[in-house]
Amino acid sequence: MAIYALGDIEPQIDPAAYVHPDATIIGDVRLGPDASVWPQAVLRGDDGFIQIGARTSVQDGSVLHTTPFWPTTVGDDCVIGHQVHLEGCTVENGALIGNHAVVLHRVHVGEGAIVAANAVALYDLDVPARATAMGIPAKVREDSADPEMIAMGAQSYVDRVKRYRKELRRID
Repeated sequence: MAIYALGDIEPQIDPAAYVHPDATIIGDVRLGPDASVWPQAVLRGDDGFIQIGARTSVQDGSVLHTTPFWPTTVGDDCVIGHQVHLEGCTVENGALIGNHAVVLHRVHVGEGAIVAANAVALYDLDVPARATAMGIPAKVREDSADPEMIAMGAQSYVDRVKRYRKELRRID
């Protein structure tokens, strides 16, 4: 696993968090308990901090960055899908960011909300709790998210970590 300090700044990874051997963590990155970071994901906290809450998964190929002005914060029980880009935004507890979505500076994704697959959430967009943002640029549809579906997705990755810790082995 590629975990790097940047000068005096070291990642803070809870002992119960899981970082896949092919993920990269750099600088001021904070992973909560049972958080998981999957293959080819890159979390680069060089200009500010990145906070990932408990039981949140950052899935394959996602890139999380920050700015000198706005950290990237993701709450508890979130699903950050495959090949997502998050930068300088806030994602509240129980939210889901769909595959290939882009969420940029000062975007706020409320509790239990969704940014749909392939959506581009541009600067300052507010996605209220339980709403869905979809399209390019993303438009918000109120009260359309399913928190139970998000919770099932988040739990599936908490469960998946147990299998990976027990069964993952390199064979080359």
